[in-house]
Amino acid sequence: MLTKDELPICPVATTVQLIGNKWKLLIIRNLRMEDKQRFNQLLKTIPGISQKVLTENLRAMEADGLITRTVYPEVPPRVEYALSDLGNSMRPIMDAMEIWGRNYQELVRSASAE
Repeated sequence: MLTKDELPICPVATTVQLIGNKWKLLIIRNLRMEDKQRFNQLLKTIPGISQKVLTENLRAMEADGLITRTVYPEVPPRVEYALSDLGNSMRPIMDAMEIWGRNYQELVRSASAE
């Protein structure tokens, strides 16, 4: 989690700092659709992301308290990622982004049909 001194003054800047890259948004999108996902599931369903970038973003999101990482003591080890309570509190934001994106897509499609 960010420390008090690391928090931007602006609340919007705080949100952007936490989820302001496309990979984090797509990770949240995937975990919003399914309660839990394993690393390889996330990797397969986020086109263009590398293992390294996925790992870095998952670690950052875990450190910020947005996701949880559960390791099961099996051979081979099974690791699952899920939205934390804090991450789940972003559902309305993601829902609004989905609605806005759908409306924009419809606008573009109707404009190109004319």
